[in-house]
Amino acid sequence: MVTRKQYTKEFKLDAVSLVLDQGHTTSEVSRSLEINGNMLRRWIREYQADDNEQAFR
Repeated sequence: MVTRKQYTKEFKLDAVSLVLDQGHTTSEVSRSLEINGNMLRRWIREYQADDNEQAFR
């Protein structure tokens, strides 16, 4: 059985920032951070839907 990796709030915010603030594509970021692209896109949606800094409590 595979255990799920848990990511810190800071890691998620950094990943989202690479896409939204620095202009990298989700493909580039997910590949370089070795995370699933769909998960990164979900983090971006959550970040934009929440009050940004309140995301990923």
